[in-house]
Amino acid sequence: MRAIRLEEPGRFALIEAAEPAAPAAGEALVRVRRIGVCGTDLHAFHGDQPFFTYPRILGHELGVEVLAVGAGVSNVGPGDRCSVEPYLDCGACIACRRGKPNCCTRLRVLGVHDDGGMRERFSLPARKLHPSRSLSFEQLALVETLAIGCHAVHRAQVGPGEFALVIGAGPIGLSVVQFAAEAGARVIVLDVNEARLDFCRRRLGVAHGVNAAGGPPLDELLRITGGDLPTAVFDATGNPRSMAGAFEFPASGGRMVCVGLFQGDLAFNDPNFHRRELTLLASRNALPADFTRIIRLVEEGRIDTGPWITHRSALGEVAGKFPTWVKPESGVIKAMIEA
Repeated sequence: MRAIRLEEPGRFALIEAAEPAAPAAGEALVRVRRIGVCGTDLHAFHGDQPFFTYPRILGHELGVEVLAVGAGVSNVGPGDRCSVEPYLDCGACIACRRGKPNCCTRLRVLGVHDDGGMRERFSLPARKLHPSRSLSFEQLALVETLAIGCHAVHRAQVGPGEFALVIGAGPIGLSVVQFAAEAGARVIVLDVNEARLDFCRRRLGVAHGVNAAGGPPLDELLRITGGDLPTAVFDATGNPRSMAGAFEFPASGGRMVCVGLFQGDLAFNDPNFHRRELTLLASRNALPADFTRIIRLVEEGRIDTGPWITHRSALGEVAGKFPTWVKPESGVIKAMIEA
């Protein structure tokens, strides 16, 4: 069975992996059909992904086909097309008991802590599969990316008419954009890449794109919001300088949501934070209900995944193509691997 494994930062290898055993009780054996490449994978390639060890088979954005199920499985069956919820929670810790398995104290994420989906077949808990009768494998592989934005917007309780600023127009930022718009917010996107800002305007209908490369963006944000500043700010960059600077952008009484993360400490000015009584939120992964909701929204045509995929590759070509995808000049929004 073929698999692509990241041996160390910057080096992939095409390997022959062991065939998975028949699924145990509560498990499903799946055939991987599509694998989305996200920022987590890019950071792992660069060697700056937290919670990560090498060697590792990447891949947590997955569209799969069920091949077989173990005893007691009733939510899916052979032939079902599914999205994978890649967060393997313990079900027993304080977070799991309180309905927050996304931040389980013993969480294992496919493609990060455990080997992921850049291989032809593997088994996983069947409860982590979310089926759809109508979505394509590519659409199903995008559900996990969308779930990150869905969860972040829900955490911030974004409402109709408010200004929501999304910093960073990579895939995670774009998922925040789509769900902030779905919530009725007036979305502003801040980035240093004009091509990505143009993508947001043309393909996602964002009215306000601000290029931070042109200078400090505070005055432009004040102009757009009529002097008020955004009431919800999402930083999806994973860049410490950007995240620290983002504390300047929320309106008084507003919310600051850290969607991206980095390996290090985050500092901000405490009097400025208290003066505006800001709410600071972390947003990690997503909840099972987010996957269910997203599949329904895509099936209904309320979320369009069409603009996302800009690059494609066969599984055996990943080692050669992946290094080009990490370069900004490649224009990658979302690369999709066909397994």
